[in-house]
Amino acid sequence: MPRIAADNVLEHRRLVRERIFAAFAELMIEGSYDAISMSKLAERAGIGRTAIYHHFKDRDAVMVAFATHETSEYVASLQAQLAASEQPAERLRIYVRSHLSLGETPLHKQRGHMGFGPQVYGALPAEARQEIREHVVAVEQVLAEILEQGAEQGIFAVTDVGATLALIHAVLGARQVSADRVEEFVLRAVGAS
Repeated sequence: MPRIAADNVLEHRRLVRERIFAAFAELMIEGSYDAISMSKLAERAGIGRTAIYHHFKDRDAVMVAFATHETSEYVASLQAQLAASEQPAERLRIYVRSHLSLGETPLHKQRGHMGFGPQVYGALPAEARQEIREHVVAVEQVLAEILEQGAEQGIFAVTDVGATLALIHAVLGARQVSADRVEEFVLRAVGAS
């Protein structure tokens, strides 16, 4: 039986998954999703080539688990930041700033903060695409709640939350524009100042 690198099996599994996720992120920065193999992931994570299959059935499963992990961490961090204010305009500022700062990390600079791009997303099986889409929806729901709250309070001039949400996310992808300008544009677009 292999040795575990923690006080218990659950902690060991968590640590190994973290190493696999770190390896996955590094390999995505260095190359393309197509170039990642389970062998490369195992080698980079410092685990045996067969041991990785105790955690994930294939590369797509790693991608989905990685997306789940990253989204969960991001939403928890975002919710903690949003807890500092009940004011819709300030909550929208926090949301915008959070998204823009997310794009400053190396992986997200390379791949774009809203996901890994159409090349990777399109190459995934339909089931994996659906699972990843559910994580995007979790982030979108945070923004939808902010927009709905602002509209209900008469602070935002939003008649179509879905369209406004899509447009805001499109603006958040404009990396050539300063964060201050993006924030100002988004707030003016919903009628807040």
